[in-house]
Formats: sequence, C-alpha cells, structure tokens
Amino acid sequence: MLKVYRLNFDDDKFADVRQVRNDVFVVEQGVSESDEHDDFESSARHYLITKNNVSCGVARWRNTDKGIKLERFAVLTKYRSSGVGKRLVEEVLKDVLPMKQKIYLHAQIQTVDFYQKLGFEKDGEIFEEAGIKHYKMTFTT
Repeated sequence: MLKVYRLNFDDDKFADVRQVRNDVFVVEQGVSESDEHDDFESSARHYLITKNNVSCGVARWRNTDKGIKLERFAVLTKYRSSGVGKRLVEEVLKDVLPMKQKIYLHAQIQTVDFYQKLGFEKDGEIFEEAGIKHYKMTFTT
C-alpha cells in the first residue's frame, strides 16, 4: 500500500526524505553532497511516499520566477516501475495545478519518456546539471 506524506523542512519525517535522496542521488548517481543539498529546503514543499511503511520515494516543488518547479524526484531502485514515481508526480500535480502557474522540471535524460507519459513536453536543448544530462520539461495538459 502506498501512502504519501506532505512535509515541511522541519517535520520529523524529513530525515527519511534526506535518506532517500542521498541513496539515489549521492550513492547511486554520484552527485556531490554539495549539489544535492541547497538553500531551498526550507521554502520547498516536500513529499515522501512509503510502500508498506518503507520510505521509497520523494519529491518537492517550489516557486521560482519562472513558475512552479518540480524537483528532487527520487525513487529507490527496487521500487522503480512499480507505480511509486507516477503516484508522486500525480500527488504533486494535484497540489500545484490549482495555482494556475507554469509548471516545469529538469528531467534526467533517462526519465524523459516517463514524464512525457504524464503530460510533460521537452522545452529546449539538453543541458548538464550536477554532472548529469537533463532536459527542461513543461507540463502541458
């Protein structure tokens, strides 16, 4: 069973958010801790998803001068392709769509197809962020 938590930076469960992000970004993908941690933690809205009470996926969104940026989507390896990532995107969109602002994200190249199936389109050329190739994608549906 999947359960989604909406968290702030100072919630007790935020340690679980940090752990999932560390496991995916720092350990698995080799992103430096300084790139993974930023100054937006306290102003962002965070999400944690659990499956059978195990923390397995996270995301966040924040307001920017370009609209609402969805970011830090991470799902532990053994939970990928099981609906966890899709549910995270759906939950975040449910919260931000009523704000009627542009919604965008930076998708790692291996996740572009996943986001396209959920209503995002590539917006611009490929670029590198934290040593990983990305596309900016904008929500269109």
